[in-house]
Amino acid sequence: MSKKILVVSDSHGVNMNLRKAIAAFGKRGEQLEMLLHLGDVGSLSGIQKLVDCPVVAVRGNCDNNSELPGTQVVSIGKETAWLTHGHLYGCKMGTERMKEAARENGASIVIFGHTHMPLMENFSDMKVMNPGSISMPRQEGGCPTYLVITIEEDGHLEFAIVAM
Repeated sequence: MSKKILVVSDSHGVNMNLRKAIAAFGKRGEQLEMLLHLGDVGSLSGIQKLVDCPVVAVRGNCDNNSELPGTQVVSIGKETAWLTHGHLYGCKMGTERMKEAARENGASIVIFGHTHMPLMENFSDMKVMNPGSISMPRQEGGCPTYLVITIEEDGHLEFAIVAM
């Protein structure tokens, strides 16, 4: 049976849509293997109370006095992902600096936030993704979005941006 990882960013403490996204995987996200939050969290403990799965988060530019790390490396299936909010790597100007940092950390996936706009890019050696913002979207149409990573039984990963 496949496993699911919910990836969100930029909730800024407004968790109404996050609750809806979690509920798509059971009342407390019982079908989730993990929840990844890419910064501008608000209250991490508040998010942890919403789910029964592990929550991995990184610090965003609005997470003042946060104990969260600036980046994290996580194993997803047979691959390694490098997580960042993106603001310290010039993410609004492109993804090159983040891809370089991911390579330096042995990762083949970059997942970042900050822009409030969803993105999926597939390069020969790297996948780059942004789930967009779960509460304050900036893309045309203004629809909140999140990312679902499905880990198939054979370890293959599928990625889908979900609009709410």
